Amino acid sequence: MSKQAIKKAEEIIASQTVKNGTFNGEFCSLVLLDHEGYPTASVLTAAASDGIKYVYFCTGTDSNKYKRTFANPKASVHYGTGEHSITLVGEIEILTDEDSKKKFWYDGLAEHFPQGATAANYVVLKFTTKRYMLFVDWEETEGVV
Repeated sequence: MSKQAIKKAEEIIASQTVKNGTFNGEFCSLVLLDHEGYPTASVLTAAASDGIKYVYFCTGTDSNKYKRTFANPKASVHYGTGEHSITLVGEIEILTDEDSKKKFWYDGLAEHFPQGATAANYVVLKFTTKRYMLFVDWEETEGVV
C-alpha cells in the first residue's frame, strides 16, 4: 500500500499548489514552533511541490511564518479533509536568491509584494520532508523519505 498511498498523496498535494497547474483553491497548514516553543499553525497556499519530498511557500520577512522559521526550521505540513490526512514532518530552508523568488512567484502575491518577485522582503520557504504519516483511501502508512 505504501507506494500507492505516496502516489495518491503526491497527487493530492499537487492539486493544492498554485504552480503545479491544477490548483483547486484549497489550503494546507504549516505548523511551526512559536517563540515559546509551542506548535502554531498557519493556513496558507503552497506555491509548488515536488512529490512529497518538497513543498514551497511564499511569504514576507515581516510575517510570523518567516520569523518562526528563522528561529527554528523544524516544521510540519498538513493536508486534510474527511477523506484523507497527509502529514509531512521536516525542516524549512529560507530561499532569498533571485532565481528561486522568480521561479515560485505567482500572480496572487502581487497584492502583498507590489514590487514583484524582486521585492526585498519577499522570500520562499522550501520545506523538505524527512518523514510522513498518510491516511489515504482509508489506509494508514508512515515512513521516511
